[in-house]
Amino acid sequence: MSPFPPESWPPKLEPSQLAHLTTLATTYALAHSLQYLPPHTPSSPPPPAPAAAIHAPISLFPAPIPRSVFEDAQKIQKAYSTLYARVAMDRDFLDDVMGALVDVDPFTGALWRAWKEVRDDCVQPLQLGLFRSDYLLHQPRAEDPVQYRQVEFNTISSSFGALSQQVAGLHRHLLASTGYFGASPLLKKENLPPNDTVAGLVAGMVSAHEAYGVADAYVLFVVQPDERNIFDQRLLEYELLEKHGIRVIRQTLAQLSTSASLSPSRTLLITSPKLSPTPIEISLVYFRAGYTPTDYASSKTYALRGLFERSKAIQCPSLALQLAGGKKVQEVLARPGVLERFLSEEEGAEALRKTWVGMWGLDADVSSIPPAVVHAVPLSESGDEPAGTRLARERSEDLVLKPQREGGGNNIYRTSIPSFLSSLPPAERSAWIAMELIRPPRSIGSHLMRSGDEKALKADVISELGVFSSALFGFSEGQERTVKSETAGWLVRTKAEGVDEGGVAAGFSVLDSVLLVD
Repeated sequence: MSPFPPESWPPKLEPSQLAHLTTLATTYALAHSLQYLPPHTPSSPPPPAPAAAIHAPISLFPAPIPRSVFEDAQKIQKAYSTLYARVAMDRDFLDDVMGALVDVDPFTGALWRAWKEVRDDCVQPLQLGLFRSDYLLHQPRAEDPVQYRQVEFNTISSSFGALSQQVAGLHRHLLASTGYFGASPLLKKENLPPNDTVAGLVAGMVSAHEAYGVADAYVLFVVQPDERNIFDQRLLEYELLEKHGIRVIRQTLAQLSTSASLSPSRTLLITSPKLSPTPIEISLVYFRAGYTPTDYASSKTYALRGLFERSKAIQCPSLALQLAGGKKVQEVLARPGVLERFLSEEEGAEALRKTWVGMWGLDADVSSIPPAVVHAVPLSESGDEPAGTRLARERSEDLVLKPQREGGGNNIYRTSIPSFLSSLPPAERSAWIAMELIRPPRSIGSHLMRSGDEKALKADVISELGVFSSALFGFSEGQERTVKSETAGWLVRTKAEGVDEGGVAAGFSVLDSVLLVD
């Protein structure tokens, strides 16, 4: 068995060898849609048709991950899909959780109200989840075995699936073309697993389209304006068309506010004169937008979500499934006895719980905090703050505070926590959760590449593994049913040590792939 982390990673190369790898990597990336559109500014908006592209941020070497961790994370993904599908179908549970947030988190409150207004008037029993569960390796001390812990579970706009497949191909290409100059015995083909995320995610979309039952209907991609990460989306679109004959229409929420309508039979119709002289029928609404307040320009945009929910088109995700992916739901599921409401031991409840760190709400009383957390640190009895806030103060060096909001850049870390807690209005505590920090292995490095840099930056790094899955589920004659649930590939994002956030689109990390270590 190889030691973990591997000694001296990445392996040492001569400057000329690194330069050659850099050239090979950038040209491969540009030739295989491993790209972004260039940055733009209000004074220099993007052209109507793209005229240039840059390679996405990437690593030169794959990230070492224990083979057992990689395999286990994929095995339990079906249990995670089942869990969040059931949460999305449990109105009472979601109402209890969201009701506590409605006055302190306007965005979550608006989505919840939009769902409540239409949920008794829905005609489509099915919904599609394209999920991604994100993990970090966990090794508090060098002598401890390497485990993995969940960072979050994504239920909307789980991005970078297509580009992650291309990065896996990039590293396999570098191995095939150079052998990485014989720099490490770990760098061999059987340790670089293939990644079929595009086919996996598209298979979920195809299952929804086929369940809808109209062969020539379109799939609607709801996108953000001036999207730079367009190639990650287009690769899914091309797979749908070229392998399955399913056409895609892309529109922003602003465009849809005037182009979308329902027929008397609840068919979702989109007008797009450049594509069709008649309105286009939609089988599936796939959101790559709608996860942040800035996507909703007005109350009319929220009402648009309600229109989609009332249609016959299958939603990916539904409003309920989007709400299920919030951080507060993640925290409530970790409370004693709550997970077992949705998942039995036979279905993997204990395996899921083992991937969690301690977490609790800032408004929590002692009974709502996992016993292992409370017993680990004596909790002060003084002051007027709830137990959850007091515990966050006392353990701030070991914590991150997370709000409901998606998209990166919203978290509060370590030494910034006490002053943040002092400034946070008491009424807003329910919108925040405290999570124990995951402790990744140290002494792992990589060479990180960003477009425009002359050479790769060598840095000590931390890598995050994401596992994708799809689930088509809903109710039939009042009974829960899952039509199809499959794992759908994986993602690795790598960031320099000391960088707290992990989002590639937010500018904090690079795309990477897996090097399996036994």
